[in-house]
Amino acid sequence: MLLCDETSKDKRIAELEVENQRLRRIRDALIVRVESGSAHKPEPYAAFEHSVILAEQVRERTEALNQAMEELKASNKALIRARQEAETSRQRLNDAIESIADGFVLFDRNHRLIQTNSRFRSYWRHASVPVPRAGTSIDDVKALAVSSGLIVEEHSHEEAEGAVFLLSNGRWVQMTERSTREGGLVVLYSDITDVKNSEMARRIKALEESERWIRVVTDHVPALIAYVGADLTVQFCNRVYQAWYGHQGESPLGKRLDEVHTPEFYQRLLPQVLEVMDGHSVTFEFDEKGGRGEQRYMLRSYVPNVDETGAVTGFFVLIRDITDRRKTALALEQAYDNLERRVRERTAALTGLNDQLRQEIAERAAVEARLREAKLEAEKANLSKTKFLAAVSHDLLQPLNAARLFTSALQEQSFGPKAESLVRSVSVSLDDVENLLGTLVDISKLDAGVIKPDVMAFDLRDLLNNIAREFRQMALAEGLRLDFVPSSAVVHSDPQLLARILRNFLTNAIRYTGQGRILLGCRRQGDHILLQVWDTGPGIPEDKLTEIFQEFKRIRPSGSPTDKGLGLGLAIVDKISRMLGHEVFVSSLEGKGSVFSVRVPLGHLKPETPLARDSLCAEVDRNLSGVRVWVIDNDQAICKGMKTLLEGWDCRVVTAVSVADLDARLDIAEAPVDLILADYHLDNDENGVDAVAEINGRRSQPAPVLMITANYTSELKQHIRELGYLLMNKPVKPLKLRSVLNHVVRD
Repeated sequence: MLLCDETSKDKRIAELEVENQRLRRIRDALIVRVESGSAHKPEPYAAFEHSVILAEQVRERTEALNQAMEELKASNKALIRARQEAETSRQRLNDAIESIADGFVLFDRNHRLIQTNSRFRSYWRHASVPVPRAGTSIDDVKALAVSSGLIVEEHSHEEAEGAVFLLSNGRWVQMTERSTREGGLVVLYSDITDVKNSEMARRIKALEESERWIRVVTDHVPALIAYVGADLTVQFCNRVYQAWYGHQGESPLGKRLDEVHTPEFYQRLLPQVLEVMDGHSVTFEFDEKGGRGEQRYMLRSYVPNVDETGAVTGFFVLIRDITDRRKTALALEQAYDNLERRVRERTAALTGLNDQLRQEIAERAAVEARLREAKLEAEKANLSKTKFLAAVSHDLLQPLNAARLFTSALQEQSFGPKAESLVRSVSVSLDDVENLLGTLVDISKLDAGVIKPDVMAFDLRDLLNNIAREFRQMALAEGLRLDFVPSSAVVHSDPQLLARILRNFLTNAIRYTGQGRILLGCRRQGDHILLQVWDTGPGIPEDKLTEIFQEFKRIRPSGSPTDKGLGLGLAIVDKISRMLGHEVFVSSLEGKGSVFSVRVPLGHLKPETPLARDSLCAEVDRNLSGVRVWVIDNDQAICKGMKTLLEGWDCRVVTAVSVADLDARLDIAEAPVDLILADYHLDNDENGVDAVAEINGRRSQPAPVLMITANYTSELKQHIRELGYLLMNKPVKPLKLRSVLNHVVRD
């Protein structure tokens, strides 16, 4: 605006100067005419009259000229003030731009450089690169920053506000672009190094937390567990092993076996050690003395760890204290010896000692009864293992489920960037704990044979769409692009176990791919379908392609950051694929990437078979305002968290810990309800199925039911499906829960 005013005033001054010159020429011409008029000798009156007219015209022209000169002077003063104000505004603008903590760049409507601040110029000077001059195009500025080495790395994705760059000085900056009203462009470069460092610290903390969980699990196993390398050094041991063999508080880690044990005991172990190093599994019993001098009987199992070449790289050690069992066996053996001796003595004795013989027979029966009791105790112990796994699934996931509900409710509130960042960090940490617990429980259930496949024919469409939607956000968070090729093929498998295989494939791909993209898709192969996950990661050496499916085995390229995995993901894939009879393939090129595939047989849907009610697909998100939900859960924290989450979606929620509690809060028979959300495990040996049956039995119109459980057995899943209920496993995913509510509202 100042430039326009200044141009207008200059134009006005030029016009006034032209007019002034014209008036001067008129004035001079009139004077010459008057002075030369006497030569013609006009009549006196005419000459006088002409002179008067000329004098009046000169006076008028002179006054006009003086007025124009005054206007010119005023315009000059206004122009000087305008120039001073423009210079002051320009200086203030420069000061404001220099005061910005971010790098500032201004481009005109043709995207050519106009102005920068010192912070932006300092980036270039630190890299010993000439600062781009005014008039340089934005494309040339970007090309120069890359070619000169000023920009070391660039990370961007579609949903981010702007690209993120790592500069040569080790600082991270985020670029933000804004258009001006004249069509120009303002670019800001914000320093986010502290944010990046905080994220790295969070990842390190999560890794330490995962390692702590591994230690917690192994340290509470009532057995001595260790791993011995090929050089016979103890490379891993749990707390029980360390307490038994840690002399004077020293850890056996890093020590050779001949340093851990006494020379005499090591010589006793040496034949078995040589046998296991020869590739044979060994199980044997030894008596030994502990650090406190107590004599114990130990059952040892040595299992070789063989690589793909057949070479033994070490062996696993599992030692169980069987002192009580050995003492019982010795007592039984002694009892049998005594019994046989007594029988011989009584047989040789007089027939009159029949009463004593019957007593001995009674003793034999008592011994046999004790043997039967010992067998029953062993069977109970085996059953308690299965119950322990179920308890772990439910009791550990209960508080985790409550935390998930609270954090999901918090994420839907507005607290400001800092608080929202903390909530997201808590949510990510909960994801990590959930994944670790789920992995450890799953591998235990697979080994114990608790999980049974529920094979059926189903359409891949919903399964693949849900998985792609779930992992696309995870990939974006890591700066990766996830591409997805949908498929509507019908396959014959267990949908949940097959989904677990694909999720483990995608988790590994995201974890080990530094940059690039990941592809999820299908390929038909005869009467089978190959479900594949491609990545552009570092690849896997050919001699390690088999090793990656072993438990606790991770192949990490040299120089890559440590990850928080347990090395169980592909081991679970191997166990599930063997259970389902699906072949798993992997191929890889180092430096190029890898592809993981699972081969699944095609299936045929029966026309009369409806889609499973528990196969919830993503519905179009609808307004949930006013949806009436009854929540029944024996955990008050989960009730509170579920109420907070659902009311955040404008639902009308009533929570209760039992049917009796719900009956006290409302009229079960007449109160309107759109969905009953019940936990399967309730107090006092009750379960959600019975509770819902009682509620709907008192209503004229039964309400829809969503059953929530940490029990993954196929029997329970089939039972829920036969009842016509919806099913969701813990911990509850808020997005999936919202999909269920949309499903209910739609119907």
